[in-house]
Amino acid sequence: MTHSPGLRQRHLQGEIMDQPDLESGRHDLALRGLARVNRWSNASRILWRPLAELARETGGTLRVLDLATGGGDLPITLWRLAKRAGLPIHVDACDVSLRAVDFARRQAESQGADVRFFELDALTDELPDGYDVVVSSLFLHHLDDCQAERLLRRMAAAAKKMFLVNDLVRSLASLLITHVGTRVLSRSDVVHTDGPLSVKAAFTVNEVSELARRAQLDRAVIRRHWPFRYSLTWRRP
Repeated sequence: MTHSPGLRQRHLQGEIMDQPDLESGRHDLALRGLARVNRWSNASRILWRPLAELARETGGTLRVLDLATGGGDLPITLWRLAKRAGLPIHVDACDVSLRAVDFARRQAESQGADVRFFELDALTDELPDGYDVVVSSLFLHHLDDCQAERLLRRMAAAAKKMFLVNDLVRSLASLLITHVGTRVLSRSDVVHTDGPLSVKAAFTVNEVSELARRAQLDRAVIRRHWPFRYSLTWRRP
């Protein structure tokens, strides 16, 4: 069985990480915990393969923008993979939270990563021009259906060549693994609470496919990835 009765519909709830008065120590501990979860689930692999393929196809420098980056672990990892592969991929990242941006900047500096972070609301601010690829990782499940559709349209309009989405799949198995995994990989009570809430708010693959159809993304390709992730890839004709 794919879904339990309580998971047949999305349950979009406010998460602790979204609270503006969250104490800075708990906030930073949560971002470190989420980075560990991303490393364990190898989230960067989902995005790296299409990025590397596009970079080899084009032959020139590829400019990438990561929306709603959180703690910045994903763009830092993509920068490291590009450097290791000798591919000219330049990565920038943004987030609506200045605290998250400051945290990400500190992480990049401590790791010697040439990634630029800046404050931007991906839903309301104008997305900057000049990026070949626009990326969204673990952000779509925070949005209601209309916001998610609008974000896909905005990403398609902003990306010169391609956009990529990576997110959770809503299912009972995903919920159980997230409940256990967040406790094994992080000491953060925020991660322990928000992880299962994120799964309950996530889309199924069929729902994402319908979002892409409504956003008129005829060339969108949706794939499942272990563990309980999906990717949505759209390339400009």
